[in-house]
Amino acid sequence: MLIDTDLLITWGGKSKKFKKHDFIFLEDEEPKWFYQILTGRVRMFNTSPEGKEFTQGIFSPGDSYGEPALLIQQPYPATAEAMEDSIIQMLPKETFFRILKEYPETQDQLLCLMAKRIYNKSISSRSIVNCKPETRIIQFLANLKSSTQCKNQKLLIPFTRQEIANLTGLRVETVIRTLTKMADKKEVEIINHKLYY
Repeated sequence: MLIDTDLLITWGGKSKKFKKHDFIFLEDEEPKWFYQILTGRVRMFNTSPEGKEFTQGIFSPGDSYGEPALLIQQPYPATAEAMEDSIIQMLPKETFFRILKEYPETQDQLLCLMAKRIYNKSISSRSIVNCKPETRIIQFLANLKSSTQCKNQKLLIPFTRQEIANLTGLRVETVIRTLTKMADKKEVEIINHKLYY
């Protein structure tokens, strides 16, 4: 969690409920709020002119999102959508900037968070350049696992095959076929349609 919930409330943050598939903000909108998830999940994505979606990121309780556009005061480069019913804490951007000045440790945490996201984007970009679907999926799964506490045990992957496709830039059919091959080679496990890595 970037900013303590009590601190957000103290500084006038408000909680807002979003239903599944509600848009929180749209691509090219001007950023006006800092967002942090209390419950639910949010995805940020782009849509091509042909209608193909590419998921930039999926965020869970405790995560914040949309900060780069807010920090540099540029339009959002992607759309944010609630993946399930969610409660999001929102803080006006002016207040967010004041918190960063008043609490240097929060500024340090934000800097570290931005560095991790840039690093992960570089890793995922490198795997997208690689044409082999298996390499893209392995890199995605390894990156996901490295961000959890499950380093030495199997991790239940909390994404559907469609979500994995959107996150890796692959077609869902390719993801399904590739995961089946990977399961045959014992690189992943599929138990009752659930994916483990």
